[in-house]
Order: sequence, then C-alpha cells, then structure tokens
Amino acid sequence: MTENNAHFGSGDAPALTEDQIRRAPKVALHDHLDGGLRPATIVELAQTAGYEGSLPTTDPAALGTWFRDAADSGSLVRYLETFDHTVAVMQSAEALRRVAAEAVQDLAADGVVYAELRYAPEQHLRGGLSLDEVVEAVNAGCRDGEEAARNAGHPIQSGTLVTAMRQNTEPGHSLRIAELAVRHRDSGVSGFDIAGPELGFSPDLHADAFRYLREQFFRFTIHAGEADGPESVAAAVRQGAARLGHGVRLIEDVTVSPEDGTAEFGRLAAYVRDCHITLEVCPTSNLQTGIADKISAHPIQRLSELGFTLTVNCDNRLMSGTSMSRELGLLVEAFDWDLSDLELMALNGIEAAFLPQDRREELTDLIIEDYQNLRG
Repeated sequence: MTENNAHFGSGDAPALTEDQIRRAPKVALHDHLDGGLRPATIVELAQTAGYEGSLPTTDPAALGTWFRDAADSGSLVRYLETFDHTVAVMQSAEALRRVAAEAVQDLAADGVVYAELRYAPEQHLRGGLSLDEVVEAVNAGCRDGEEAARNAGHPIQSGTLVTAMRQNTEPGHSLRIAELAVRHRDSGVSGFDIAGPELGFSPDLHADAFRYLREQFFRFTIHAGEADGPESVAAAVRQGAARLGHGVRLIEDVTVSPEDGTAEFGRLAAYVRDCHITLEVCPTSNLQTGIADKISAHPIQRLSELGFTLTVNCDNRLMSGTSMSRELGLLVEAFDWDLSDLELMALNGIEAAFLPQDRREELTDLIIEDYQNLRG
C-alpha cells in the first residue's frame, strides 16, 4: 500500500482505496506500547539515556527496517527479543509520557477512534521509577496524545491495559500487578493482561491475579492461542478472560469435513463462539510468529465464516511495520473485504472494549454514522 488511491478487492466486490480504508473509523484493542515507537523517537531517547551505542543503527529509516527484519523470524521467542531496545529507552517518566502520547497521535491519524495500549510496568523500573509512577506517566501521555490528536482534527479516546509478564512466576508477582491496575482504574487504566512467552506459561500460573480481578469486577484479556494451542485458550477461558489476545489457534478445535465442508466444533471452540468471547486477531504479527505463511492462508477468514467474534489489530506496529489501515487493507486484498466487513470489525471492537456501556453506545453511533458517510 504505497499509493494513496491503490485499489483493493477483486471480482465483484467493490474495490476500496487506501484513502477510504484510512478514513474508516477503527478500534484498536491489541496494541503494545513498547512495540509501536517511532524509530526517530528511539534514536532520540537512546541519546538521552546513553543507550545510543547499543542500537543496531542510529539512522531512523534503517532502524525501522531492522526491527521489521528481526521480527520476521517465524518464532515468537525471537520476535520478543526485539523489545530489548524499545524497553531500554523507556525508563524515565518523560520517555514513557512521550511514547504514550505519540502512540495515541499515530493511531488517531490512522483513523482509530478508540485504542487500548498495553504495557508491563515491571519492565520500566531500571531508572528508579516505582510501578505507580510508571502507570501515572503513561496515563499522562495518553491524555497528552488525545489532546494533540483532537487539536489536529482526529479525536480519539484511549485507555491502557496494565500487563504482567507471564514468565515471572514469583509467588504473588502477577497479583501485585493486578492490584496496581485496579488502583489506577479511575485514572486511565481500563484492564489487565498477561503477555510474554505463551508456551509453558499457562494462565493457570496466575490464578491468584485473575481471582482478585474477578472479585474487583475488573475486566481482563489474556494472550492465548498464538504460540500455544487450544489448551492455552481453554485455560484463559477458565480464568474468566473477556477477550483472547490472538486466539487464532482455536481453529485447531474445529474439524472441517473435506467432503462437504461442514464444520464440527469442539467443546471449547463452541463455547468461545457461543459466548462471543472476542478474539484480538493480529494478522501480520501472526505471520511473523508462524501462524500462516501468507495473509490469504491466515485463519481469520475461516474464523469469521464460522461465527467467531473477531477484531483486527496491529499487535506491534514497529516490529510488523504496520498500521491499522495496512492490516485492514491486506484483508481487503486477500479476502475481498468491503466497508461492511471493516465496520463489523470496528463495532465488534467497541462492543468488546473495556469501557462503560454508555460510552460504548456513543462510539457505536459515531462509527455507524461515519461509515454511512463513507458510503455516500
């Protein structure tokens, strides 16, 4: 997608231009703060932090390319290693505030009207910040970004998801992070998540945290069904996840007849579908971690046809060299998606957003009106 009026779709489906896709209202539920930095910002923050010599390059364009190439390994473990550099420059309140503000502005400029940015406060303590100071800095940055986006004519609302790293199994650790999230629930934190290497680190290892969150009536999502299969999804569902980060390997619990194409659902897949547990699908990121070898082979289309509740997300805009418009454009091109498909993804996102119902209704009305205007 390099030309402003490049066309997508084929056959009888109406083609969409890149400009139409960009202007279409979007909802981003799965966006990692440390995976969406501007390359130029990394270089500037590295200079301030004395980390410049540790970067692969200090040329912003070349650095952006390095991140994408390093992430194109087909391994989630290797993919996660690219975060060493971004996290290293996010160790002060000023840096965190700037990164959060720029993330909100970049999403808003891409047509996102609601975004949830997730990050792990425990990864930002090397400069002497406390966990609460990290959260306060990020929340302040989100408010800065909203104001700047509004002034630029791109209004957006954002929230944050405080994340615990699932490989840290120290007793009580994830519970402390859950308590941190709840402490800031009225100042910008919308929910909770666990992230990091999925295989071998079941959500069940963090049961105390999820029990606490349920007791506090605080919503949470869980990374599951990306680097591990249906059993990881089953554990997340048992713990009470309102959404599944990725969740695409749930397709392994569905058997499709080669004769007539009928689908037989396993108990887990049927439960997730019937309960409308939302899948936070990140197509390009999934290719980088080996879910499929090309977009046209990605299970998102089949999952949609089978009736699962889906959203489209970027995961890590820097590592994947992507944006919400690019992700949707790839799906338009691969599966002939049209404005109705894009609208459904946005409406699914708002319905699953960790927002009060009245605000969800307001944003739903805005999205529907804007899509009507796009259709002329």
